[in-house]
Amino acid sequence: MTPGQETQTRKCYLFNPGLIPYTDGWLWQRSLVNDRIHYPNLHDVLILLEHPPVYTLGQGSNPEFLQFDLNQTKFDVHTVERGGEVTYHCPGQVVGYPILNLRYYRQDLHWYLRQLEEVLIQVLAVYRLSGDRLPGFTGVWLQGRKVAAIGIKVSRWITMHGFALNVCPDMSGFQQIIPCGIADKPVGSLAQWIPGITCEEVRPHIARCFAEVFGVELVEA
Repeated sequence: MTPGQETQTRKCYLFNPGLIPYTDGWLWQRSLVNDRIHYPNLHDVLILLEHPPVYTLGQGSNPEFLQFDLNQTKFDVHTVERGGEVTYHCPGQVVGYPILNLRYYRQDLHWYLRQLEEVLIQVLAVYRLSGDRLPGFTGVWLQGRKVAAIGIKVSRWITMHGFALNVCPDMSGFQQIIPCGIADKPVGSLAQWIPGITCEEVRPHIARCFAEVFGVELVEA
């Protein structure tokens, strides 16, 4: 860190690529992380996108949380390096991939997870909805329904993966899994409280709340 850098607002590139295949987003993240491991002065990145229907399992996920045979399935399934159990992505869900160098923030993974939750809680507050944390769990709940899942990977304090906010997805895909391994807490979406809500209108609120919570200046890329 150069003299005086700590007093400057850190820049963060914002990408809004729309709907892209999961593997494309995954490879993109890994490339960005690798670049920042070798060149730590590069700006941070926030990617906000949607994926076609896909199931992802974190490292060490329990296959019992799948309601289908992993060896005989028509579903797109990937095991990835993030923490957490199985989750589902599909159109109508805003997925956020922050690529941050935590050396410029706080080298504390619990702090980082709580910050991601805070971003989403502030987004819900825009719509006068009160998002909750549940002790012992990661994510954001709304009136007992989990509306946002979080799973991260950190390499040399560079983050990847991130959060998924259910805005207006087809919820039927969640019936094939026990989301995040939590059997007794249902999944929800913002559309259940705000009919007609779209990802297009929510993305700018996510970007603004992210910038405020992390104290960065977003630069559209």
